[in-house]
Amino acid sequence: MSGNFSQTLNGDSDVAKKVTVETTARLHMGFFDLNGDLGRRFGSIGLSLDKPSTKICATINTPELSVVGVDAERAEKIARKILSALHLPEQLQLNVVEAIPAHSGLGSGTQMALAIGMAISELYKLNLTVEDIAKLTSRGARSGIGLGTFATGGVIVDGGRGANTVIPPVIAHLDFPETWSVLLIFDNTSIGVHGAEEVKAFRTLPAFPEEHAAKLCRHVLMQALPSLAEQDLSGFGLAIQQLQKITGDYFAPVQGGRYASAKVSSVLNWLKDQGVACYGQSSWGPTGFAIFADDREAAQNLNNLNIKYSADFGLTFLLCKGRNQGGIVST
Repeated sequence: MSGNFSQTLNGDSDVAKKVTVETTARLHMGFFDLNGDLGRRFGSIGLSLDKPSTKICATINTPELSVVGVDAERAEKIARKILSALHLPEQLQLNVVEAIPAHSGLGSGTQMALAIGMAISELYKLNLTVEDIAKLTSRGARSGIGLGTFATGGVIVDGGRGANTVIPPVIAHLDFPETWSVLLIFDNTSIGVHGAEEVKAFRTLPAFPEEHAAKLCRHVLMQALPSLAEQDLSGFGLAIQQLQKITGDYFAPVQGGRYASAKVSSVLNWLKDQGVACYGQSSWGPTGFAIFADDREAAQNLNNLNIKYSADFGLTFLLCKGRNQGGIVST
């Protein structure tokens, strides 16, 4: 994966004075080989979104490390880890202007780590790559989706982990159709599986059936990607439904069902009944998603959901688009 994220550079001094990094959420639509009998495990497909966003403003040569703004505690831990690993002084000021909701299944931790790492790299002219920062911050352990979306945006497929894999390689990248719209479904009363609980889940779940992995690989290669290239939402949705069904049921003992949130599950089942082609849960959830062919269809479904589910139900909705651009680093 090349780090071809966007950069806007002003000035030619050796050390930048101020850097801003902007990156956005991603959908993780599912793993397709949790069996691993061929020597590689995991493998996943996901999509870069245009919102919600993480935005970091950073300066150096401050008296001490100072982190303010949204999710500042997490940002400070990441900054200390990177500065320590690179043997840099803790003379950094970070302002987290925006942050993707934590533990929502939208890749907040990876995007925060990459944003801070890229800011430090640009401030000190270190020329770090996305892979470099992933290694420094222990991101990309099982999936390369968040790294790929930061680098290029669009739809990303990664090849999982082999015996000697450091970062799961991106093996396919396609632009997401500009006319398609994405609806995010947030359960504000729940958070997804993460941290030690996630690690334990992968260690304790039973072996994933080989025939399931074979079926899902076929759906990704011969259905999801060709359908996306031809902007066939129905075909793309059928492939994503297979991923969601098989992997969701596999993870059900850990997350409480095919979907982590009963409230999100209610919405997704309603959307299914309305004939929506593509829907599911991102990563461990609880955030759900649905994809529509155009803005009109998306707005109509959103309006119906707002009528059906009152605000006190604990759900909120957000319409967004796919993002065919990587993170933006500007000085």
